[in-house]
Amino acid sequence: MIKVLFVCMGNICRSPTAEGVFRHKVTEAGLSEKIYIDSAGTHAYHIGKQPDTRSQQAAGKRNIDLSSQRARKVNTDDFEEFDYVIAMDMSNMDDLQAICPIGLENKVHPFLSFSANTRVKEVPDPYYGSGNGFETVLDLIEEAADGLIAHLQKHHTI
Repeated sequence: MIKVLFVCMGNICRSPTAEGVFRHKVTEAGLSEKIYIDSAGTHAYHIGKQPDTRSQQAAGKRNIDLSSQRARKVNTDDFEEFDYVIAMDMSNMDDLQAICPIGLENKVHPFLSFSANTRVKEVPDPYYGSGNGFETVLDLIEEAADGLIAHLQKHHTI
């Protein structure tokens, strides 16, 4: 089984959205038995809380349910446990690399590196924004999720 962990700062907007979207797409692709998916945050601001209601509402419009998720903080054991530790932006990428045990750095990837959209390099944090920020996040995540599935199918026997 391939294990994928999505990481943002607080684990209430971007990474739970990525977890939910990726789980939905993995299920649609018939790969649920081959890929384990989770999410976490680099900070402990929201441990135990559900994803932001705005994230849940935006995802719900696309038939993706985030309500069963609860925020947690990433820890060094995650680098041993997961095959892919996926950062939503470069700040979180730096935070992950700072706590990553030596020899496991190759597991840490920026999420949008799997996207065909090369213009955008980071999933923006919609938490303090307004307007359609949560929709933009979903669009970016959906495209990168497709690319990540293609990557996993190409590089692993799934």
